Amino acid sequence: MLELEVVPERSLGCEQWEFILGMHFSQAVAIIQSQVGIIKGVQVLYSDMNPLTVDLVISLPQDGIRLIFDPVVQRLKYIYLFFQIIEIYNMKLVKLKYCGLTFNSPEVLPSIEQIEHSFGATHPGVYDTEKQLFVLNFRGLSFCFPVESKFQPGYAHGLGSLQFPNGSSPVVSRTSVYTGNNLAESRSPALPLCCYHNHLYMERAEVLREHLHTTGIRLHLFTEGSSRILEPRKQCLSREVLFGDTCQDVATALGAPSRIFYKAEDKMKIHSPNAHRRVAARRSDFFYNYFTLGMDILFDAKTQKVKKFVLHTNYPGHYNFNMYHRCEFHLALPPDSRQQQSSDAGQLIDVSPPGSIMISAYTKWDAISEQLKPSERPVVLNRASSTNTTNPFGSTFCYGYQDIIFEVMPNNYIASVTLYAGERSGPDV
Repeated sequence: MLELEVVPERSLGCEQWEFILGMHFSQAVAIIQSQVGIIKGVQVLYSDMNPLTVDLVISLPQDGIRLIFDPVVQRLKYIYLFFQIIEIYNMKLVKLKYCGLTFNSPEVLPSIEQIEHSFGATHPGVYDTEKQLFVLNFRGLSFCFPVESKFQPGYAHGLGSLQFPNGSSPVVSRTSVYTGNNLAESRSPALPLCCYHNHLYMERAEVLREHLHTTGIRLHLFTEGSSRILEPRKQCLSREVLFGDTCQDVATALGAPSRIFYKAEDKMKIHSPNAHRRVAARRSDFFYNYFTLGMDILFDAKTQKVKKFVLHTNYPGHYNFNMYHRCEFHLALPPDSRQQQSSDAGQLIDVSPPGSIMISAYTKWDAISEQLKPSERPVVLNRASSTNTTNPFGSTFCYGYQDIIFEVMPNNYIASVTLYAGERSGPDV
């Protein structure tokens, strides 16, 4: 059984770990993975078709905990704790404390009196007639009590004025930890300083282009810094990485990568004009993986210079989900000229819509393909590993446009954007 401390507006955890409001989804998953054998039966809930409007959820049914993440920024915004109120004697899923005082355990029931004793006075609660729940709100913390309509409390005196048969009072059916005054107004907070762990994180990435060719990326970053009194604080910085930069240039700008990955085999080489020339290479291209930036940088094996960027959107339902943070990229492309037939002259005229097309991690593919002219026939990409030859999420589709490759998921969202050096004869995905 987990024994956890509740900290309103901050966290739920113990001495070894804690789920902190505002932490990234991947950090919560890392905590759960570190507790193998202790935390069991984990479920991840999301919407395939509406990944930006339906909350991303980690459910721990054997511990009565549900972690709710904002679907856009993918940070923890509130925590539900569920109790078996119908079978009160089965409330053995979790022990909860506040300021060192236990308010829920097999020996201590979270009754009205116990909550008031542990947390002190608060404003009168709110009764939900539809769900027959009485909600008692503290700042950053809410308790729900099941109350039948015949016991509905008066507005003046609140829950404490109720009279129950045989002196039995209701116990908490649900507890919510969040930021703000009430759960309805809660929002996902910024990533807390305690979750930085000396990593770089991305505010946004601007794709740099000149004369219809990509030249590099300008990254707006933040990390943990320190003031004159050595207190941790958020430090913002801006860096540029361009095609042709060396490994040393990239390491100087972004620091050491999270991982270095060497390409053992290029399975997309068959789509190259020179695919028949399969000469065994003594050296292989290699990636700098920056997981917290949501980006990979590919270096040429011979020159050791940048020749490709891969920007990941980290949507649930993709093979690489939870490996990267979402890359908040901004890509501006001029719309393609479209030929349209004039009704009176019967001639083809050139129509060029004004303004650039702004593409981000949240732009759907149909909105892009309506204004651009990508490759008509996509390359079907089905990822699989040597240890697990099946991909439960299915294939994705890669469309080429100028020096850009868009990887599109079946739900019409972009899984990744690959930018490669325009002077090369052909891309390798």
